[in-house]
Order: sequence, then C-alpha cells, then structure tokens
Amino acid sequence: MVKTQRVTARLFAAARASAGGVDEVQLNASTLGELIAELEREFGSDLGRILAACSFLIDGVAVKDRSAHVGLSDGVCVDVLPPFAGG
Repeated sequence: MVKTQRVTARLFAAARASAGGVDEVQLNASTLGELIAELEREFGSDLGRILAACSFLIDGVAVKDRSAHVGLSDGVCVDVLPPFAGG
C-alpha cells in the first residue's frame, strides 16, 4: 500500500482563476496523477480542462511525465503552471 502524502499545490494564472481565486491548497496525494485528480475533484471540471494543458514543477523541478508513476514526497510543493501567452 502506498502512503498518501500531504502536498501543497500552488496555482497560477488561469489555474488560479478556475479554482475561484485560490492560489494555494494542501491535498493528500502520493503521485502527480493523483494530485491532478484531487485538484479536479476539489475545484471542478473547469480546472480539469486547464490542468490538461498545464506544466508542473515539483519543488522547482520541471516534470514532463504527468502519470500516476511520478511519486510525491510528504511536504513537497507542486507549482501548477498553465500556458502563458505574450512575449
């Protein structure tokens, strides 16, 4: 059995807006895939659509694999970064 970890998710830009202005939330998740599912359960399908296009940083390190295989340690911070426009 995988132990569930307490994780801080920081939401930026469109992700924050889709979560009703919430910029940080703590959730229980043992993998990145589980965290993404928890965020959608907590804030709804509008955020779910944004999450599909997001990039993620785990304690400042970019993660390409969004699957359930990317494990999270207790107390990590996951930055949720929607695509940014401009230049």
